[in-house]
This record gives sequence, structure tokens and C-alpha cells, in this order.
Amino acid sequence: MVNSVQAHYQNYPYPHYPLLASVRRCDTYALNIHALWARFNGTLPPPEAKKILIAGCGTFAPYPCSLANPDVPITALDLSKRSLQRARWHCILHGRMNVVYRCGDFSEQNVIDGGFGLIDSFGVLHHLDDPLDGLKKLEQRLVPGGILRIMLYSRYARREEESIRRAFRLLGVDSPSRARRLMLKAVTGSRLANYLASSDEVGTVSGLADALLHPRVHTYRIDELLEMIGQTGLELLMFAHHGALEDPVEEIFRLRGLEKARQSSGNFVLYLGKKILKAVGENRDGMVALNPCLVPAVSRFKFGTLQIPGRIGIENPLLTGRDRSFLRHFVTPVRFSELSGDVARRVAVYKRLLFLVEYT
Repeated sequence: MVNSVQAHYQNYPYPHYPLLASVRRCDTYALNIHALWARFNGTLPPPEAKKILIAGCGTFAPYPCSLANPDVPITALDLSKRSLQRARWHCILHGRMNVVYRCGDFSEQNVIDGGFGLIDSFGVLHHLDDPLDGLKKLEQRLVPGGILRIMLYSRYARREEESIRRAFRLLGVDSPSRARRLMLKAVTGSRLANYLASSDEVGTVSGLADALLHPRVHTYRIDELLEMIGQTGLELLMFAHHGALEDPVEEIFRLRGLEKARQSSGNFVLYLGKKILKAVGENRDGMVALNPCLVPAVSRFKFGTLQIPGRIGIENPLLTGRDRSFLRHFVTPVRFSELSGDVARRVAVYKRLLFLVEYT
């Protein structure tokens, strides 16, 4: 039986990127399983952890995930056959062949087999009938030490969308074409007109449908999100939305302050862990290596600057030729004990950015 969310994405596969749209491998650095496992566990992933699940993959996510992890088997799971078909074609056209595609609901027992070292479920849980149950199901599919990335709607980041979505439902507006006609007729300066002018989502049919016509949406305040996580065995590792503070405790206080003023810096993006093996610090016996996603960019570009957009909340600096020359020293892992004090301090900066990783 097709539920309302499945029917929605069958009608409006999301997101609608051109099939030839590409990304640079360096821009996928925050999806690399080796870098993430080393960041949070202090080791490289064991063989049983070298599997990735994209739970609710949509039309695009398998491509950047495969680009970040070309040698790791990836399972792309989605309710919508049309979304999976487009995701498959996007990967094929860009030569990404390490993905298998499954149509179904990850909360069902027999849809996929085995455990995973990394699960990506970006913008999915808030569309479930029971997000907590969905989170628990994802937890069950992580191996010990496994990492889960999620994005959930913030109550205050979604205020405009939710106000318009509720109004459309009361008016019986159930198609993107009718919604767009109403928005185009809106009085200048009105909520509808302002949203039309400021939102990139309404530029496509699927984007408008996802933002304003979705049949099921949950939004969260930070303490509601923490309460839900607290009902699982998962550990909050790091917030990764734009402007997030590196220390999760400090970021929680910052978010509470914003919400007290009825403000938001955007939707919540965070990494969670299951039975993380150990805290990571500087280890004189550890190895320091370049994030695998940065190897082509660091090796190829010799002149000018390189900008890599921040994917873990921290704004990345421009990488000059001198910076790339420094990072090239770690294409082959280097023992931390062999680094001088000045080099070790510089390494610490790049470790914070996830450009370098340390492991035993």
C-alpha cells in the first residue's frame, strides 16, 4: 500500500538537479567514512564497518556519497522508484558504480541486510509518522563505532514554510501549479510574495512541492531534538549546520539562546554515534593522513587558491599553493611523533577542519 509520503515523492522526485550536474570530490570531504571514523573513533574503520547506507536517498545523494567513497559499497534506499531511477542515472552518467539501489522503507526488517559503518539520512526523519521509531531503526543498523548523519527541520527556520504550507492545506491547494499561480498573484510585500522572491526551492516543481505541499512535516526545537536522541543509545558527536560551534555543549547553549529570541541559524545537521570506541586526541604513536577526498585537489592544483565550502559548520579558509604544498606531505600517512612543534600546531588546525585525520 502506497502511503502519502511515498506518493508525494513518486509525483515529485526531489531534488531536481540536472543529470549532468557535478560536484568536486573535495567538496564531499565530510562524507568520507575513513575520515569520519578516524575523527570519532581514533582508528580506521574495520572491514565490517566499510559499508554505507543512504536512508532516504532521493534523486542525488548517492552520487556525492559515491564520489567521497569510491571503494566502499553503498546501499541507496528510498520509497520512490522514480527518485531511485534518477539517482541511478546520475551515478551512471558520472561513472559511479559502487551503489546498489533498494526501494522500500528502512523501518521494515527485510528491506536491507547487515550493519553499516556510516548511515546518511539527510532530511528524512522529519517526514516520518514516528521520527523516534525511525531513529531507533537507524541505530539498529549501525555497527559499534558507527556514525549517523541526520538533518532535521528547526521550528524557527521553518516558520515561513510551515505557515504557508498550513494555509495551502486549508485552501485545498494540492498542486505546484496552483500554488505558483497564487504566489505570483500575491501582493508585493506579502508573506507569499516575499517567500517567492527569496526561496531557491520554489524555482523547480519538486522543490516547491517539497517545501510547501509535503503531506507530513515535523519541526523541532533543540531541546525536543535532544529529548528524542536521549531516548536512543546514540551519542551526539558534532553539529554540522552552518555556523555551528565545535563543542556540542556550547552549540546547544547557542541554539537555546537563538530560540529564546525566536530565531534560528538554519535547520539542524548533526553526527551521532553508536558505541564510539574512544575519544580522539593527539597521539604521539598515531598516524596523520590527508582526507582521501582532498587528494586530487591538493595534488592537481599548483597555482592560485582553492576554496572548499564548509560542510561541518566551520568556515574553511582559502587554500593557497603553500597550503596545498603542506597538505601534500600527508598524502602518505606521517607518524605524529615525527612532526615538529610548528608543524603539529598547523596539523591541529587542519584536523579541526577534517582536512587531516589522525588514527592509530
